[in-house]
Amino acid sequence: MSLSELTRNAFQSGITPRKWLALCKLFISKNLSHSGAHSIETDISNSVLVLFRDYPGDPALQAYLKQAIEDGLLSLPIFLTTFLAAAQSPDLHNPATLDMLCRVVLDHHYASGMPTIGSLVPYGEPTTRLLNTIQNAMALLRTAYTFPISHFHQLTTSASELLVLLLSCVADVSQISTAQAMVYFAEANMLLQNTAISSGVREVLESFVFSLSLLLGDDAKAAREAQMMHTLQLALGKSDTILGTSSETDIITCTLLLNHWIYNRASDFGSGDGPHAVAVLVALLRWSSWTPAVFYSQVVISALTCLAQSISPTGPTRASSLWRAFIIGRLPHLLASFQKSAQSEGIAETDWHTAMQFSLPAILHRPDLLDKIDDAGQVGGSDTASEKSIMPHHFTSEFLYQLMDVGLVEQAIVTTINPTLPNDFHPRVASEAQEAGLDLPGFFEVKLSPDASPDDIEVLLYRAWKDPCCHAAFAEVVVKRFASSTSNADTETLSLVCKMLCKHEMALDMLSLHAKMTDLVAHALAFVEDYDCETVGDPQTAVTHLGDVVLFVEATIARFNLVTHSFSVGERKLNPEFLRTAGLTHKVEELKPEELSAFNSWTKALFDPNSEGIEDTILRATGPKVLLKIAPVLFSHAISQCTAERKMDKEVLSNGISYFLGPLLNWTLAGVIRYLLSEIQQRGYNAPIHLEVLKTLLTSPSCPPAVLALSAPNTLRTFPDPLPQYNQKTLGTYDLKPIRHAARQALGLPPEGESSNTQPALTMAAPNVLWGDQAHQLLTNALNAARGGRAVALDVDRCLLLAPPTKFLTTLFSELSLAATMDMEAARRVATFVLTMPRTPRSPPLLPIFLHLVLPSLVASADALSATEQTIQVEFLVAVISSSLTAALHLEWAMLTTCGEERYVLGQSVTSMARRLAGDVRRRGNGTSAGMVMQRLTAMQPFVANFPTFAAEV
Repeated sequence: MSLSELTRNAFQSGITPRKWLALCKLFISKNLSHSGAHSIETDISNSVLVLFRDYPGDPALQAYLKQAIEDGLLSLPIFLTTFLAAAQSPDLHNPATLDMLCRVVLDHHYASGMPTIGSLVPYGEPTTRLLNTIQNAMALLRTAYTFPISHFHQLTTSASELLVLLLSCVADVSQISTAQAMVYFAEANMLLQNTAISSGVREVLESFVFSLSLLLGDDAKAAREAQMMHTLQLALGKSDTILGTSSETDIITCTLLLNHWIYNRASDFGSGDGPHAVAVLVALLRWSSWTPAVFYSQVVISALTCLAQSISPTGPTRASSLWRAFIIGRLPHLLASFQKSAQSEGIAETDWHTAMQFSLPAILHRPDLLDKIDDAGQVGGSDTASEKSIMPHHFTSEFLYQLMDVGLVEQAIVTTINPTLPNDFHPRVASEAQEAGLDLPGFFEVKLSPDASPDDIEVLLYRAWKDPCCHAAFAEVVVKRFASSTSNADTETLSLVCKMLCKHEMALDMLSLHAKMTDLVAHALAFVEDYDCETVGDPQTAVTHLGDVVLFVEATIARFNLVTHSFSVGERKLNPEFLRTAGLTHKVEELKPEELSAFNSWTKALFDPNSEGIEDTILRATGPKVLLKIAPVLFSHAISQCTAERKMDKEVLSNGISYFLGPLLNWTLAGVIRYLLSEIQQRGYNAPIHLEVLKTLLTSPSCPPAVLALSAPNTLRTFPDPLPQYNQKTLGTYDLKPIRHAARQALGLPPEGESSNTQPALTMAAPNVLWGDQAHQLLTNALNAARGGRAVALDVDRCLLLAPPTKFLTTLFSELSLAATMDMEAARRVATFVLTMPRTPRSPPLLPIFLHLVLPSLVASADALSATEQTIQVEFLVAVISSSLTAALHLEWAMLTTCGEERYVLGQSVTSMARRLAGDVRRRGNGTSAGMVMQRLTAMQPFVANFPTFAAEV
């Protein structure tokens, strides 16, 4: 038990503030008697603040804080600092909540009758600590102005009042360093640029800025100006090449692209989507203006950087194994397809035959990467036990072998690099296939036959996963078998493939790197929709096989986050909604007539004591969609008959449920468990039969692992540890540990007893975990990696789940504009990737949103900057506009020439976006910045040549 848990339990149990305070004092006397007062007060304050995330603006929580402050258990200065620190988190960005917390501080301050020093700020408070509090107060006021004006709160007034009081306490800033002064100086200036702040706040802020400027002196400010001008001169010096990468070393763009391929390997434009991935490479080559040799070296070195960074100090990780599989098994095939497309289009008039050969010296002379990869100890695909002593780079041997195998380099070239490789290096699985007189695809066809035992298949998959040289052949066989079995309605063969992919994660990883999983899911969905049990000889076996297909679809959609994806086979659209909604309907009266008829038949077969079991006629008459929908209804009806109506014995209920634990029906359990969890919550945990049934299903060894994995997150949310006290009272002595254990095991989490020492506590002491803005943190991590020369990763799709597109783009360009003052190239490359990397069709189109909605505001706001800052901001925006539109143009062209697709993958035609650009910028900004942007763009001859419609509009 902690203070945080005590407060949560007291609040959720409706305990009064006075009684809560008494409980806190009792807890402190028994458990925290040796802790310092500052630590105890901080814990008390945070224990209440953390609850405002789930209960915004709750007056009962406000009463808890007031009681603690009035009693003296929580001092006002401690509460003020913890509140302002917590207010930095988006989780607390509710205007009513923030205004309420501001008023707690202000009301107690005025009621005390004391001066600010002594009330809000302790006597003798160090200047550095005071200024840190003031910085948080300035951030709070800046946040307050981002909310819409409302009559229900006065947050801007409260935050302004609080900031003025704190600034009045600043007497001497001479004790702080120049670097600290620069931070506060920039923060205050940023706030002063907001024209909406009151005259009182502006006056004290200007006084504060003036005192800081005296401390900084002319030399410090001149150095800052010189740094910004240097950045500007670099940008202006590259104006002729600003359309592309303007550099022969661009690890930022390449690692962003490669990470996107891995994140979205199962989706459109991911690693498995070969034609579209090749189109992106063609567009990148055109945009970068690199020679083919430079292009190859940049892509491969970037991939090696990603692999090296994914290796932990203790050795290989799952991520590093995936990167190794991609670089050796998939990347050479993508580059070979890319080279064919580039050659056919006549890109870069050069000898493509020698392009990879000329790039190898730059790749192989990276011992910092290759040594780390080899030292990780990953088992490779060679039979030679003394491989390490013969060849200095085992990874290099595998990679060179693959380049040679796909035709990117000749054996003579490889021999000059490693004379022993052709004779000494033999991929393990390929050697086994050769000994059997088969090629790799034929070898997998034989080994994955229906007669193969599960143990033999598991051993084969493990050996294949360790040998990336065979992954392409494995994927080819699986895709071929998938296509033939779906087209021929071969339920048995399709069942074996789906069962293998569900059971073995490594098989799904190999396949997802090489094949477009959305196509396989679409074919499986079509197979389920078209399934007709009336035509099969043994419906019991057929339904069991069909269940494996359904589980594959459910597990794959969840595993690769394909919930919003649209599936199609040719012109036919497939909707997986019936899988997601299974369990949402559990009332008999909500069933359609044909579903009601099936429900009645299944009720009699499963829950009638006189029933002889499930007959073939019932299976033939019930389609898979209907069975998935009525399964939760069957459970709901049977439990109701057993409890409320008392028309069914528990033994009959148990016998009926046992049918669902067999292979014939266990594939329907995901919807059943979804219903049970929902019903338990709605009944306030007063559902003993539901709990017992849920426990039976989750702990049964015959419950499919895919069902457990699908249900585990919702199970742990329903039964958190610890459970709220009032829910625990309802449950009584019922033991939830088996349910939680099954869910944690399905997710690969350690048992509860082991996790308690490693999981961070739910307190304000972990701001990065609890209060951090995740989208903002992802952006910060990407920019830090870019500046540090490391591989850059930015999961834009995840960011868009955390924030709407306009807010995400506004946050992005706020961070990038600041980064551009130091390194405009890195910021431009990140922006170009975010705006022009195509994503799923249902993902919001970021480039048109940026150009037509966000950009005009950024241009208009640049008018309020100083002359130097305005110039840098304009140059950065011009660089992003020209770079992103040019990249988009090359992508549009590559989609047409490489894939034969005339569609706008970025939401709109690039030409139409360029045409609208001038009008949008001028409409929103009539100041000097808009004119500067237009002037700079029209002065760039390559840009005008690519987009004549833009010049016409200007």
